[in-house]
Amino acid sequence: MGNVHRAGMPGLFAEVRDGDQVWRGAAGVADVATSRPVTANMRHRVGSITKTFTAAAVLQQVESGQIGLDTPIGRHLPKLIPGELGAAITVRMLINHTSGLAEYLPYAYPSLKAFPALADTGPQSLDDHRLTQFDPAELIGMGVTAPAVGTPGGAPGVYSNTNYLLLGELLEQVTGTTAERYITQHVIERAGLRDTELPAGPYVNGPHSQLYEAWFGMIDPPRDYSVYDMSWVGPSASLISTVTDLNRFFGMLLAGEIVSQPSLAQMQRTVPVISQEGRTIDYGLGLHPMEGPGQGTFWGHGGTVWGSGALAMTRADGKRQMSVAVNLQRWNRLDSSGKPQHHPIDDALAALYRVAMYG
Repeated sequence: MGNVHRAGMPGLFAEVRDGDQVWRGAAGVADVATSRPVTANMRHRVGSITKTFTAAAVLQQVESGQIGLDTPIGRHLPKLIPGELGAAITVRMLINHTSGLAEYLPYAYPSLKAFPALADTGPQSLDDHRLTQFDPAELIGMGVTAPAVGTPGGAPGVYSNTNYLLLGELLEQVTGTTAERYITQHVIERAGLRDTELPAGPYVNGPHSQLYEAWFGMIDPPRDYSVYDMSWVGPSASLISTVTDLNRFFGMLLAGEIVSQPSLAQMQRTVPVISQEGRTIDYGLGLHPMEGPGQGTFWGHGGTVWGSGALAMTRADGKRQMSVAVNLQRWNRLDSSGKPQHHPIDDALAALYRVAMYG
């Protein structure tokens, strides 16, 4: 962990579990101005790891017969996805990012409009929207009216937060309560997670780190975005958690204690999906696998929001687990062709993940 800090990460912390053995560690600072250290029990914005929680909530509703995985979304949300599109996109396609719906973010954040052409983006909107309360239906509208990035059910899929905002609206429609309240009661509380929440306001409650965003070197020095209204991602990426809670959650999920074993099997059926970084990954229903040489498959999710990153991975047998949190994002500067340049942090983090997962 010290290597990641020395490579330029202000602070990081982790919990690794091997059977009954638990290791927690932290390196670096939670605040570059005061040198306050990070600690392993800090609460942290874990970004798209939220998607696993939302997917699990939807699968619970599939189990109770309220939702069909292969039911057209237009049957549930005809106003949000009307006509032929609503008939062509199924619930499953939203969960595994094969809907073809575009990402709304470059439309909600004008300075990101050129995304994925990073060199033509800028960080201005990140400041403009610090305390903005977005309406999910409006954000969904941006993604639905934007040019499609694929055909429903086509391969490869394209990762898009629009899909998970729709799943939030679907949960609300079938449960009669907000997605946040349903996920809190039936996923977070079912797993007994004491330091995990979908925040209503812009603050991280309890001990936490400042969160530093560099936006590919365009914010220099990196700026603290720890106070931020998370309605821009909602049930797609707003979760606050701890490395201990994340390991507990994924351990229970893979043991069939959050959703049933048949639902878990559905979650582990993967399709190729192009990630936000432009890499093709295998993606299931809110879960994706990582394989080590001869080490068995790990399942979990990664996440980033402004300034904050996390990765949680649990081996299929549940015996080995890793959750890592970092407090700087988009540290790679862009080369002359506009591609993120390799950074020592990349190698140091990859080495940490290898040791944490495979020993």
